[in-house]
Amino acid sequence: MWLRPRPSRPSQTATRTGQGTLIESPPRRVGARRLSAAMNAHFPFPDFESFAAPLEAWRNIQLPAEAWARLQQSYLEQATALWNHSLQAQGEAAPKLGDRRFANAAWSEDAGAQFLAQLYLLNARTMSEMADALEGDAKTKARIQFAVQQMVDAAAPSNYLALNPEAQRLALDTQGQSIAKGLQLLWADVRKGKLSQTDDSAFEVGRNVATSVGSVVYENDFFQLIEYAPLTPKVHERPFLIVPPCINKFYILDLQPENSLIRYAVENGHRTFVVSWRNPDASCAHWTWDDLIENAPIQALSVVRAITKAQQVNTLGFCVGGTILATALAVLAARGEHPAASLTLLTTLLDFEHTGVLDIFVDEASVRLREATIGASAPKGPALLKGAELAQTFSFLRPNDLVWNYVVSNYLKGEAPPAFDLLYWNGDSTNMSGPLYCWYLRHTYLQNELKVPGRLTVCGEPVDLGRIDCPVYIYGSREDHIVPWEAAYASTQLLRGGPSRSVRFVLGASGHIAGVINPAAKNKRSHWVNAEASFPAQAPQWLATATEVPGSWWRNWSAWLAEQGGALKTAPRQVGSKAYPALEPAPGRYVKQPA
Repeated sequence: MWLRPRPSRPSQTATRTGQGTLIESPPRRVGARRLSAAMNAHFPFPDFESFAAPLEAWRNIQLPAEAWARLQQSYLEQATALWNHSLQAQGEAAPKLGDRRFANAAWSEDAGAQFLAQLYLLNARTMSEMADALEGDAKTKARIQFAVQQMVDAAAPSNYLALNPEAQRLALDTQGQSIAKGLQLLWADVRKGKLSQTDDSAFEVGRNVATSVGSVVYENDFFQLIEYAPLTPKVHERPFLIVPPCINKFYILDLQPENSLIRYAVENGHRTFVVSWRNPDASCAHWTWDDLIENAPIQALSVVRAITKAQQVNTLGFCVGGTILATALAVLAARGEHPAASLTLLTTLLDFEHTGVLDIFVDEASVRLREATIGASAPKGPALLKGAELAQTFSFLRPNDLVWNYVVSNYLKGEAPPAFDLLYWNGDSTNMSGPLYCWYLRHTYLQNELKVPGRLTVCGEPVDLGRIDCPVYIYGSREDHIVPWEAAYASTQLLRGGPSRSVRFVLGASGHIAGVINPAAKNKRSHWVNAEASFPAQAPQWLATATEVPGSWWRNWSAWLAEQGGALKTAPRQVGSKAYPALEPAPGRYVKQPA
């Protein structure tokens, strides 16, 4: 690794100043077009062009001279120590590398491979420290940190057959069969157009995932409404409607009976309905945010009330589904309607001030680019954001776990991925209409207008989240990298909880999916609650006085939802109603549509 800056020349990107090393426009060194084209294939949220523009932001990033000197000195000392140790440690037991990519004995038994792995880890640490030491605006610095980490992860010697002793040993032991199998798996993935993370043939929606019993009782162009068969002799008088994210299939909430949030709600006596989104095709490319809000959550609420003859419905929104549901309830509030008896928001953003790693992909230039290519005003007309693009983006947020791990096992070792229902769902991608996607990017991630009362007009109505008139339960996951828990907590400042001021925030352990899908029966992980009735403006203040409770947050939520459910009554003999009869068995056709 070469750390010393080369002599300054006009054509170079780094020049020395009295204040430090000024990092000017990295795209000049590698070529802005090549950098953008190469990286955009992997980071389309919304477009990697935003990493290279505007260039002024890059020119203002500096690496202070004292930081440069410290990093250089540290690197040289560690590299020298590593080299000397490798020469003197012949025959000694190899130290643990502390990285699971190099955990196999082949890395420690081969002195050259061990040295290579140690040198890589040193280089990786130094590159990361250099990115952290940069001074400049926070967003550009975060982009550089992210790009550096992507390059560091891609450069790991474990990712390449010529440098991976474990894969080489396996090839010898199998007389080349592992390489032959790896090539077969690679070709199969090329034909599928995606990296396989699980054995897709092991699953079928409706057969061994999404198996809760129910029927589709309504459908339009946007969604199917599923009602699930009761599992208790009595049910709460208020029905329960779930709105999942429109960028995923709903069955993350119904993977298997033992970890199904849907089944858990039904088992606890709730007459449960779920929105199953249509997977948009070219005929849906013109859909707007207004179209979605009016024709999906608002329509679903109307149908559920008509079927059950209930005045109000308990509601739940997960991730983007929570943003959609809250927007719909605010629109209805502006119309003088309050159909929700309660609102549960799971890992949902309403205030987009702090959006974690996804924020680095969004700026004015990148949103305009999307608007000009797939938005309503695009010269060639609106188009779809393909599901494969979103899937790639989210995979590269955790590249070692969701990309390079499978490159090594599938292609270098020839090991077909095992069957895993969660990863099957993760690969079952969905499209989005361009105008809807562009509106969402601009007005939430970029301009953060949803939280401002009256700033946005949706379906002809001014949106004020504070007018949502019902008790609210807000959940965040502590290790969530998509919806940081502090951002989920920010919804407590926007929602008043109706006349009773009933707002509850619960923090769960783990991440965006594993934190939510945490079955009560397994009693894993923990969650944090706070007896204080008020919510301080800053999330850490809430956590400072919170109490950790062992086990899943599901029980806490279930007890709260039971309070909102009303009296118990005899469960219906069949789903739907005379006006809305069963159309087909759950999970329905829409969820089976591929992207």
